[in-house]
Amino acid sequence: MVSLSRRLLAEGAGTAWIVFIGCGSLILNGAQSPGGGAGLVVPVAFGLALAIASYAAKGFSGAHFNPAVTIGFAVAQRFRVSHLLPYIAAQILGATAGAALLDLIASGRPGFDLAISDFGANGYAEHSPADFQLQSAFVLELTMSLVFVWLNLQLSRRASRMVAPALNSACLCVIYMIAVPVTNGSINPARSSGPALFVGGWALDQLWLFWAAPIAGGVLAGLLHMRAGVGRKARATGVPREALERP
Repeated sequence: MVSLSRRLLAEGAGTAWIVFIGCGSLILNGAQSPGGGAGLVVPVAFGLALAIASYAAKGFSGAHFNPAVTIGFAVAQRFRVSHLLPYIAAQILGATAGAALLDLIASGRPGFDLAISDFGANGYAEHSPADFQLQSAFVLELTMSLVFVWLNLQLSRRASRMVAPALNSACLCVIYMIAVPVTNGSINPARSSGPALFVGGWALDQLWLFWAAPIAGGVLAGLLHMRAGVGRKARATGVPREALERP
């Protein structure tokens, strides 16, 4: 069995990679268009970064790289609650390290000013790439997080280690095609926290949404997955669902 310290290292390194590649596609590539859309560059960058990190770390940590995923697995009773805070801490530290590396590289470009750059941070209203308001941002982040975490839970039970990372990454890519114009694409509180710590100001003020909505989606996904599991067990055994749900 892999030690907790190695699992945390894998989670931190994977999250750092995703933040660096994904946000770097916005900052270093200049992918974000004046109209607020990011085309396919940013969604594909995040999706590929997740795929690479997942294949590298799947045998070590479960390849969450996202507090919403970790919380969803804990709610679904597929992850130790005692490891919840260490995992989330490792993910936040990894995201911060990825953002720090990105800042170090981006600052070498003439004219780059972190104070006036959104640095891939997530936002709504005047800080949304296409001026989407709070309600739209919250609903999108919650529903897409629910879908993403639920898929992770389903695939962890039914798909092979070779297939699951590719499908999860394809799902993230599709989600980001919709989410980037609205919020710059989060679905991941750690991914949001790394850039926000460097931007400060408005990014930290609006960071609450990119914790609250994804975590709410993760909790709902965990509950749905656990409920569905009870239903499957009831059908397989012929025992009434209510009996299986009793403590």
